[in-house]
Formats: sequence, C-alpha cells, structure tokens
Amino acid sequence: MARYLLGKQISGRKVITNDGEDFGRVVDLAINEITGEIEHLIVDPNPDNPFEAKLEKDEEGYLEIPYRSVVAVGDYVIIEKKALL
Repeated sequence: MARYLLGKQISGRKVITNDGEDFGRVVDLAINEITGEIEHLIVDPNPDNPFEAKLEKDEEGYLEIPYRSVVAVGDYVIIEKKALL
C-alpha cells in the first residue's frame, strides 16, 4: 500500500537533474508486478533540454528513466544525470 501511495505522489512531478536542468515531467511508473518495486519513471521530456536528445524514447516520445537514478523525491524528482548514460 505504501508503494501505491508513493507512486501516486510521484506522478505529475517535475523531474530535474542533480545539476538543476529541467528534464521533464513524470507521466507514469513502471512497477515490477512480482516485487512491487518501481523499476522506471516514464517521463515526458523537456524538448529544450539538449541532454534528452541523446536518450532513446519510446514510440510515444517518452523516456524510461531507471528508478536507481533517482536521488531524491520532494517537490521535484531529482535524478543523477551520470546514471542515465
């Protein structure tokens, strides 16, 4: 139940990198059905961020960000930029 609430709280949050770049906004989560752990954040990327162009998008134009790259969740979701490469 706590994971559901966390997922609900993360959805819609702005994503920024650890060096302050606006990366996009969380639109969904990929959750492991067996363990219940969050595997990926599904992010609508900020088209003005040059770094996002280097990453592979799905057919809808979203990025899958591994949850292990998340540094903190508060008013924003902060991700470690180096963990994405």
